[in-house]
Amino acid sequence: MAVKTHTWVTLWFILTAPVIFWDVGYCFMRPRSMLGGDLHWIWKPYEIYQNVDFVYGIKALEENDGFTNAQSFLNVVETLMNLAYVYLAHVSGWSPAPLIGFAAVTMTLSKTVLYWLQEYYCGFCAIGHNTMSDLIVYWIIPNGLWIVVPSLIIVRLGKDLAASLHVAERAATKTASGKQK
Repeated sequence: MAVKTHTWVTLWFILTAPVIFWDVGYCFMRPRSMLGGDLHWIWKPYEIYQNVDFVYGIKALEENDGFTNAQSFLNVVETLMNLAYVYLAHVSGWSPAPLIGFAAVTMTLSKTVLYWLQEYYCGFCAIGHNTMSDLIVYWIIPNGLWIVVPSLIIVRLGKDLAASLHVAERAATKTASGKQK
């Protein structure tokens, strides 16, 4: 059975990979990647973001807060799984590939929701200092994208997986009933 693919899902996985790896680089290279660091020029936009989200800023680094790099490590795992899905679905034609994509995007959504819930339950300790307009532009919209798109991918790949399971179930039932006659 051919792998059912969706261009928009594949594009999301491919286009987000460099963004994620750039973000991971910033996190893993702190403090050198931060404002004042010798490698900051690579991550110049983080000059703003490290002051919007303290998880990415000096405070988290000085407090040895492990969440930043822990979530970055999971970003690497998710992204490698996303790229594995693209390869397995489009190059190898491996029929279980959507399961890899589904698992990866479920990780992405879960981690992003965890990130938001962490903010809520700590009283917005890392982002509560922002103006509403800065919060919307620099935190809610970009981070919200990582909730909306993965949710849509989960629905799409979930429907594809359910349809494949339904076909397999019908085939198994047909085979079983044929053996009994």
